[in-house]
Amino acid sequence: MGQYAIISEQSIWALLPLVVYLVLVFMGKKMLSATLAAIAVGCILTGQTPGSISNLFASSTGTFLSIIGFIIMLGSGLGEIMAKSGISNTIVRWIITKIGVNSEKKGILAVILTSTVICALLGTLAGGNAVIAPIIIPVVASVGLTPSTVGAIFQSAGETGLIWGPFTGPVVALLSVTGLSYGKMMLWAAIPFGLIWLVVIYFAALRIQKKTKGIEEYDLSEFGEHDTEISLEHKRITAIFMISFIVLVGYGIIKGLGTNYAIFVMLSLAIIIAIVSKMGIGKGFDVFCEGMAKMVSMYLLFVFLNVMLELIDLGGGFEALGEHLMVLVDKGGRSLVPIIGSFVGAFGISGTAVAEIHITHELFAPAVAAYNIPMEIWAIALIAASRITTSIYPTANMVGQMGIARSNNLKWMLFGGWAVSMTALLYIVIWSFVGLRFFF
Repeated sequence: MGQYAIISEQSIWALLPLVVYLVLVFMGKKMLSATLAAIAVGCILTGQTPGSISNLFASSTGTFLSIIGFIIMLGSGLGEIMAKSGISNTIVRWIITKIGVNSEKKGILAVILTSTVICALLGTLAGGNAVIAPIIIPVVASVGLTPSTVGAIFQSAGETGLIWGPFTGPVVALLSVTGLSYGKMMLWAAIPFGLIWLVVIYFAALRIQKKTKGIEEYDLSEFGEHDTEISLEHKRITAIFMISFIVLVGYGIIKGLGTNYAIFVMLSLAIIIAIVSKMGIGKGFDVFCEGMAKMVSMYLLFVFLNVMLELIDLGGGFEALGEHLMVLVDKGGRSLVPIIGSFVGAFGISGTAVAEIHITHELFAPAVAAYNIPMEIWAIALIAASRITTSIYPTANMVGQMGIARSNNLKWMLFGGWAVSMTALLYIVIWSFVGLRFFF
């Protein structure tokens, strides 16, 4: 705390920067500007000087949040080189070919699988679906799928991919705060949550398709001509990439390697792709850096978020709120901890998924520790807290998926989002009571 601080060392008022951040984000302001405004409020409350806040910014570049930002940048770079080398296109066409899209139901399955797989590999919702859209939309449009149907699937399937991919930002953040291995996190949290979303969005998509068929249709002229054949060269490059990916991920799981291993994996895969595609190391890394450049603002956001959270910690904001939450939990029992965490994160916190995971965890960490909540159960609450927000509100993520799918019907986007979200929350309520007895 600085000499001119206007709050004590543990005050609920220290959460005011977080309130400012959330209000501005919900108002549609850019997250970087919202975070800077929150930092300004935090500096005033805690009495920071230009020197002390400069030191806080400097130290934040070496924190876990900034590492996640760097990993996301690397993921964007890997996605760029995968797209330029034909890997992304080949994977999508493999899936389409294996499914054999000749009906609406198979078209829905094709969109679900391709969106989940590509978003998991690339670690980005908008980027992943943007890559597959020009390839898969003409295919599924030929069997009658409407833009509203495709848009709703893009949202839920892409979000599922982000909680399954081993090196996506949300997964890296989740493994960090829970201390779980990737295998345990998938088994107890990500797979159950993701399967719920995929099954529910399949049936929701069938309803959306029924209601919009004959009312909406695609104008395929904007997609141009796309080859349906995959060259032998692209098959070879993709096969080598997939084998390398599986080997590197498998090695990391067996050895129990942590977050930093993702950096090695991303760089290794980029080098492998550059070599086997005959792009060359130099050209390959030029492409890689072009992709990374698209996520510079994301990296800065995570540095700024860390500064904001540090200022809140200085004022003891999370500890003060934790005491109030403990009173609420005491009245309802330990099963309420993951339930309340899920609902507060889903409905009350907005921002990037990584930020939502960290903020929700900080808010409830005292209650989680006091009631000895197993991380396997707490992990699924954090997934809900970070994924549901963008599916129940018309956020930039949701509108972005509408744009990629060429849909202009917000009603059906919200229908799909609420269907998967409410089913997942119901599961968490039940699991919070059953699971706690199962683990103890």
